Amino acid sequence: MIDQPADATDDRSDFIRDIVRADLQSGRVAAVVTRFPPEPNGYLHIGHAKSICLNFGIAEALGGRCHLRFDDTNPVKEEQEYIEAIEADVRWLGFDWGEHRYFASDYFAQLYDWAEQLIDAGKAYVDDQSADEIREARGTLTESGTDSPHRDRSPEENLNLFRRMRAGEFGDGARVLRARIDMAAGNINLRDPVLYRILHVEHPRTGNDWCIYPTYDFAHGQSDAIEGISHSICTLEFEDHRPLYDWLLQNLSVPARPQQYEFARLNLGHTVLSKRKLISLVRDRLVQGWDDPRMPTLVGMRRRGFPPAAIRDFAARIGVAKRDSTVELGALDHCAREYLNVVAERRFAVLRPLKVVIENYPEGGSEILEAVNNPGDAGTGTRQLPFGREIYVEREDFMEDPPRKFHRLKPGGEVRLRFAYFITCEEVVKDADGTVVELRCTYDPETRGGNAPDGRKVRGTIHWVSVAHALSAEVRLYGPLFTEPDPSSDEAIDPASLEVLHDCKLEPSLAALVVGEVVQFERTGYFCPDPDGTLEALVFNRTVALRDTWAKIAAKSR
Repeated sequence: MIDQPADATDDRSDFIRDIVRADLQSGRVAAVVTRFPPEPNGYLHIGHAKSICLNFGIAEALGGRCHLRFDDTNPVKEEQEYIEAIEADVRWLGFDWGEHRYFASDYFAQLYDWAEQLIDAGKAYVDDQSADEIREARGTLTESGTDSPHRDRSPEENLNLFRRMRAGEFGDGARVLRARIDMAAGNINLRDPVLYRILHVEHPRTGNDWCIYPTYDFAHGQSDAIEGISHSICTLEFEDHRPLYDWLLQNLSVPARPQQYEFARLNLGHTVLSKRKLISLVRDRLVQGWDDPRMPTLVGMRRRGFPPAAIRDFAARIGVAKRDSTVELGALDHCAREYLNVVAERRFAVLRPLKVVIENYPEGGSEILEAVNNPGDAGTGTRQLPFGREIYVEREDFMEDPPRKFHRLKPGGEVRLRFAYFITCEEVVKDADGTVVELRCTYDPETRGGNAPDGRKVRGTIHWVSVAHALSAEVRLYGPLFTEPDPSSDEAIDPASLEVLHDCKLEPSLAALVVGEVVQFERTGYFCPDPDGTLEALVFNRTVALRDTWAKIAAKSR
C-alpha cells in the first residue's frame, strides 16, 4: 500500500491560516517561513502531528518553507536517538524540511553574545540564589515578587560573573543569569525570568564546549529570529510566554522580528499526551516501549498500522481552534478506517478457528478459487484461494441455539462461504466437556463462486481458510490503553487493552505481506505484520476494528 503525499493544495480556513494569508496580502511578510521545533527528549506523539501538519501544511500551501529545528538546550534529557526518531516521524507523515534542518545549539555562541548585550544594557544580572529561593521570591498571581538581593549588581560585576560561569568556575546551580524586567509584573513570566543556568553536562552535539545553557524562553525567540521565521506557531500554554518572547526580541539586535501565534493543542480521550507521563509509562514498563501500538506516539501508531494519510486527515478534521477541547479517540479510528477501506486489500483470517468438515466434498481433493482483492478498486485485481474438504471458520460464526436475526451457521442452516460454495450444517461434534470442536457440513457443488443456479438466497456470508493450506499466526488485538476518558494515573490502565490470540489461521498469501503494509481481514478489521514476526512465526497487529452489526444486536439483547 502506497500512502498519498502531503496535500499541497490546502485551501482550508482557520484563524491561523487567515492571519498568514492576511500578512502575505498586506506585505507584512514577503514569504511564509514556519518551523516545527521539538525538544529531542522523547518520541513524537499524535499531538505533535497536529503541529507538524499545521506548520508544514501552511508553508507548502502558501509557497513558503518550514524548518525542522531541534530545541536542544537541555543536555540532561536529550539524546541522538530522539533526534533520529523525530526526523523519521516527520518524513513518515509526508513532510520534508529539505536543507532547512537546524539546532538551537547551532546558535549557542550568538545567544551568549546577546546575553552579554543584555548585561551591558543593565537588563540582565547574575543571581546567586538557589532555584527554590528564586521560585519563592517570584510571588503569586495576586502578590508581587521580591527583588533578588543581587538585582542591583553593576553591569561590570555581572559581566565578570557571567564570563566566569562560562569558564566553568562555578558548580551546577550556583548561579543563574536572569533578565531584569519587573518583579511586580502581572505576568509572572516577566518577573526576572532565568535566561542561563549552569549545567556541567556533555551535550550530544557540542560536547563539553559549554557548561552554561540558555533556557527555552531565551533560545526560542532568538532562534526564530536567526532563521527568519515569519510566523512562530505555538500551542496555548505558550500564550503567557509571548510578552517575554517579544521583550527579548525588542531588547536585542536580532536580524528579524518574528510574530508568535497560539492555537489549542490536541487532547485525545482515553489517552495521555504529557511527555512526562509517556516517559513514566515506558520507564515503569507499563507498556512495551515507545513503539508499543497502544501508545499515542507516532512510532507506536506506525507499528500498529495507522496510515500517515489518515493522521493528516484527522489533523485537518479537528481543525485549529483558540480553546482547548478533547477529541474522542473514535474520531482517529474513523479516519483510519475510512482511508483503509479505500486502499487496503482484503484477505481471509480466522482468529478463533472452528474446524468444518465438508462430508460430500471429495477426500484428498482441492481446488483454486478466485477472490477479489478490493471490491472498490478493480485495479487491485484478484488472488487465488485454495479450497478443500476441511476448512476453518470463526467460532463466533456458529451458534447451536441462535436467536432470531442470527444468519450465520447453525444446525440445519445454510450459509455462503465467500468466493466458494453454499454449505449446510448437518452435525455438531463436541468433546467430553460439551465444547463444540467440529462441524460436519455438506456443500452444493452448483453454487461455486457463491451463487445458486436455482436462485435461492441465503442471508449469511462467512469467511474461511483451508485447513491444508492455512498459516498459523499470533494476532494482537489492541484497544485504548486507559479505561478513563481523562486518565490521571497509572491505575486507569486497561488490562484488556491488549489481547493476544495464538494459532490463528490465515490464508497463504499473507506470508508475503511486509511490515508497513495493511490489509483488511474480512469481517474483522485492518491488520498489519508486526516487526516481531518471522516467516516461521507470523505476528499481526490490529490497526482498527470494523463495525460489527451483529455485535451491536447481541449487546442490546443481553
